[in-house]
Amino acid sequence: MPTDIALTVIWVLPFLASLVAVAIPRGARDGAAWLGGTVAGICLLATLALYPAVAAQGAVRSGLDWIPSAGLNLSFRMDGLAWLFCVLITFIGLLVVLYARYYMSPKDPVPRFYALLLAFMGAMLGLVISGNIIQLAIFWELTSLVSFLLIGYWYHRGDARDGARMALIITGTGGLALFVSMLLVGHIVGSYELDDVLASGSLIVEHPLYPVTLILLLVAAFTKSAQFPFQFWLPNAMTAPTPVSAYLHSATMVKAGVFILTRFWPVMSGSDLWFWIVTYTGLITLIFGAYTALFQRDLKGLLAYSTISHLGLITTLLGMGTPLAAVAAIFHTANHATFKASLFMAVGIIDHETGTRDVRKLSGLRRFMPFTATLAIIASAAMAGVPLLNGFLSKEMFFTETAIYDPNVFVNLSLPIGATIAGMLSVAYSVKFVHGVFFGPPPTQLEKTPHEPPPLMRRPIELLVLICLAVGIIPGITIGPYLASAVTSVLGTETPYYSLSVWHGFNLPLVMSIIAMVGGVAIYVPYYRRLRDVDGAPLIGRWRGQRIFERMLVTLTNRWARKVIATFGTQRLQPQIFLVVLLALAAGVAAGWARIGQLPLPDSFDPVLGLVWLVGGISALAAAQQAKFHRLAAMILMGGAGLATCLTFAWFSAPDLALTQLLAEIATTVLILLGLRWLPKRLPTPDDVTWKVRIRRYRDAGLAALVGLGATVASYAIMTSPAPEGISDFFLTNAYSQGGGTNVVNVMLVDFRGFDTLGEITVLGMVALTVFALLRRFRPAADSASRPEQQQVLDDMANGAGQQVADDFLRIPALIMNWMFPVVIVVALYMLLRGHDLPGGGFIAGIVMSLAFILQYMAGGTRWVEDRLRILPVLWIGWGLLLALMTGLGAMALGAPFLTSAFAYWDIPLIGKVPMATALLFDLGVFALVVGATVLMLIALAHQSIRRPKAASAPTPKIREGLDKWN
Repeated sequence: MPTDIALTVIWVLPFLASLVAVAIPRGARDGAAWLGGTVAGICLLATLALYPAVAAQGAVRSGLDWIPSAGLNLSFRMDGLAWLFCVLITFIGLLVVLYARYYMSPKDPVPRFYALLLAFMGAMLGLVISGNIIQLAIFWELTSLVSFLLIGYWYHRGDARDGARMALIITGTGGLALFVSMLLVGHIVGSYELDDVLASGSLIVEHPLYPVTLILLLVAAFTKSAQFPFQFWLPNAMTAPTPVSAYLHSATMVKAGVFILTRFWPVMSGSDLWFWIVTYTGLITLIFGAYTALFQRDLKGLLAYSTISHLGLITTLLGMGTPLAAVAAIFHTANHATFKASLFMAVGIIDHETGTRDVRKLSGLRRFMPFTATLAIIASAAMAGVPLLNGFLSKEMFFTETAIYDPNVFVNLSLPIGATIAGMLSVAYSVKFVHGVFFGPPPTQLEKTPHEPPPLMRRPIELLVLICLAVGIIPGITIGPYLASAVTSVLGTETPYYSLSVWHGFNLPLVMSIIAMVGGVAIYVPYYRRLRDVDGAPLIGRWRGQRIFERMLVTLTNRWARKVIATFGTQRLQPQIFLVVLLALAAGVAAGWARIGQLPLPDSFDPVLGLVWLVGGISALAAAQQAKFHRLAAMILMGGAGLATCLTFAWFSAPDLALTQLLAEIATTVLILLGLRWLPKRLPTPDDVTWKVRIRRYRDAGLAALVGLGATVASYAIMTSPAPEGISDFFLTNAYSQGGGTNVVNVMLVDFRGFDTLGEITVLGMVALTVFALLRRFRPAADSASRPEQQQVLDDMANGAGQQVADDFLRIPALIMNWMFPVVIVVALYMLLRGHDLPGGGFIAGIVMSLAFILQYMAGGTRWVEDRLRILPVLWIGWGLLLALMTGLGAMALGAPFLTSAFAYWDIPLIGKVPMATALLFDLGVFALVVGATVLMLIALAHQSIRRPKAASAPTPKIREGLDKWN
């Protein structure tokens, strides 16, 4: 398989399969499992296929240009470290998919589970193979978002929602810190490409911004890998289904933190700041997690704190800064993934077959579940570091590194002593897990009779335990070459000699291992009854990070937020608008006042333009005056002010802006008029508050005048200031040569700044869907009509009464509007096709097309639109956005940056050469989305504007059926 295809398959396929899984029916558990297993298997095979190239070349790369000038590209890079993590993610992911098939209940929405699991897999794979550090930060945050959904999968449970929210807040905050850190790294190195960053040597460490960059990076790593003091979120994430816990703790999520430390170890670890912070944060976490795990009743809680402890071990090794410590960290990362995944799956089987994870209720399960007990005992021994298992080898490396002499007395004593204490506690909680669950008398407090699970549910554990044994007995054959590849990708030429032999002679690390095993048993045996019954670690149980987090959350969300809302918030819209306008005034004054004395006076002023502005100003003032008496008159006058704006745009040679303003004015006027009918009647103002109302209106009028003056000064200052060199000339010079159009404004929108336009139409589509979602079941109140007689006419029309009178009254205008329908459509298409060279374009054409539908609504009402047009505006929105997106992706498929356009002349018989540009396809997507968004809001408003009486059960409109189907 070609390298480019393999790398693309690895990260794209899980996301595509996630979308497919969402569409699988709720009860199709086997189909979702087959989909997840197939995707994980294909990604695993693609990863394995890349190993020869990775081993030979050191790294394989693939990517697409995005914004090359800014150093932002879609870049993927797989070296030995990324390859090892990809194998862990895909292999354990495949086993989790198989295990979940039997663990998840048929009553659960299993397709949604597999959709989230596949998306999580894709996010982790994208993270580890990212070749651009900004892209890495994006995938990093995506893992936090998807893990939030997985942890809160059983959202009907309060503890699941709380655990998911806590995980998202902690890890999401770390993601923001990582993003800023990556921006600083790119600034220091001068590139955002990972190859350039890793080749920068000591440039980052020697830079003045290194301390800030390092602290932000460590905040991200520590929050993700649950290092002290952020460790409390991980035990609360145990509310997730056990397959999620197994995947999250072994190969994904929490391993992302140690991955980022390992990835940037070559360029950021050579400092005392790195050593002291990383090493001792890891050591504290190592001991804290092991100590707390010993006092857990819940088996998943015990394993969660053991994960925290082992992550602290890896962090301690990475903090030491020596090459051999880095080797041990990478080795233990792989070992921990195997035995921890198998242990979580074993706990899931115990919970599944007994109905509990409480160690007080579990004992003697070895008699009922001998195969599962044997597998769990071996995996627990690997976690404790028993010889001939993989955990023993990496633990020996850890002890070796901590026992190395250091001239600093504190370091020389604290590291080996802390490591030995943590080793003793690790053995103790491993013995507690084995003895408390599988030995002792038969259980008497279980709701189910324990028994072995289905064989296929146990197969993933068997395979993982077999790997623990194989690596522990013959490490040089099983993991040696792959570990060497991963180590070399991190250390490069500084890779030291290391041995994976099981026996290194009788030395200090072996003595530390013996002390740890004997001491762990000595800790557990005398106190096993107390350790079984206690829940919460003595001495430190009251200083829980979760409690501190909850208090901070309550303080921020309840106390401070309420104070801010009480001070600045209001339920009325007018005071909020007043504050916004006041800020706009300050911004305008700040922008223009600095140059107020330097502004040149205009040479001349045309009195005709002054007359237009005078009419517009009078219309605006009159609209404000009429708003308190007659809303329809105010709307008409506001249209006059808008028309003056359109004429101003046209006067200053901006026909595109004038067209857009004019058409948007027409469409929004109709939509607002429909909404005006919902407003309550204006009530007479009592005499005692009349003076307050007048003062408020005078205040608003003064503010409006000041804002207008400030905006005028700021606009004039900007327009009379010298333009930055190159900007205007660039667009004028390259609009035709690079964009294929003579209408510079349209070429900018669909070519040079097409990505901005894509974001804008996306927001427009979201707004339209939000409006419809808010209004689809809303009915205006009984007193919402400004004129009851108008409402009575509409009610009579809805019931069929008075229909003949209405038809006779509207027949002639309706006939004219129906005749105009094809004409307006032709005008819309004309505006669309000519937009690249003359005023027009997709947005203008979309509004014109929307006006055609508005005319039909005005002529025939909703009944005519439902019966004749059969519009599905949600489809228009979806296809428009998809077409715009596919235009950009098509450019990437051809090796060009996203949304790069091309143009050529087509020679059409009898017509001649016709200019054609790919930007037309993008503009067509804009056109479709604008039509769909406008018509959707029209339908939402129009359907609600006629209040059908409660006694009549009107049939569901066809168009509403179609929209409900897509909602």
